[in-house]
Amino acid sequence: MDSGENIQLMGTWNFTRRESALHSEVEALRWAMENMLQHSTCQSFVTDCKEPIAMIKKPQAWPTFATELERIETLQICFPDFNIIYVPQARNQISDFLAKTARFFYRELLFIG
Repeated sequence: MDSGENIQLMGTWNFTRRESALHSEVEALRWAMENMLQHSTCQSFVTDCKEPIAMIKKPQAWPTFATELERIETLQICFPDFNIIYVPQARNQISDFLAKTARFFYRELLFIG
């Protein structure tokens, strides 16, 4: 999203399943951050999951995710005005549709647009 909270880019990737749904959420955030470095000057990220926001605020409270959170902390350095906000699925229908569609592909699917 840009500073006016307008969607600039959306993406989806149906990567292989992780240990838990929360691991997948954190991996998706890392992937989005890495891609925004290549495609946009975007500083704001949106998620429909509250836990990654809590993890970023207090990483020491999530020792199981220490490696993943270190990678996200390193990426945050590249985003001086980094912001992540929660938007429920009901208010984020396009990205929810992208995620559900990607789940049903048997081959790798990668989309940024």
